[in-house]
Amino acid sequence: MTRPFVFLDRDGTLIEDRGYVHKLEDYAPLPGAYEAVRALRAAGFGTAIVTNQSGIGRGLYGEDDYGRFQAHLRRDFAAHGAELDADYHCPHRPDAGCECRKPRPGLVVRAQRELAVDLARSWVIGDQDSDVGLARAVGCAAVRIGADASSLLEAVRRYVLAESR
Repeated sequence: MTRPFVFLDRDGTLIEDRGYVHKLEDYAPLPGAYEAVRALRAAGFGTAIVTNQSGIGRGLYGEDDYGRFQAHLRRDFAAHGAELDADYHCPHRPDAGCECRKPRPGLVVRAQRELAVDLARSWVIGDQDSDVGLARAVGCAAVRIGADASSLLEAVRRYVLAESR
């Protein structure tokens, strides 16, 4: 059985984008992020992070650094009743030509296979054109923070929850 998901960008959507964020001291959830994830889960959506992390490919930090940061993020969100089902990242540089760097569909294709995602009822929410491009590439609806909504919480309330009723 499949279910709808909301694929969430990380930096600038769930947490502050402080540039190549990977140190725990730079961890700063955005206002309303916990509430938004709780609302999605209550409405029956799965939630997964999909994020480009070219800092790994650029040698600015390693997979271990990323993993520690993500584990902290997921523990923190879970402690606030906002558990995330999964996270997927592209570690490659923008010029690598991989299939996993947003807006290419690789991360969501993998999630669909692993999580039984109903893409026709799913969403991508992020703050970049690449997030909107990812949604188009996989047939999901999209909300762009900064253009369509001012925050993740507004995106969830104004678009995802309003259209899923």
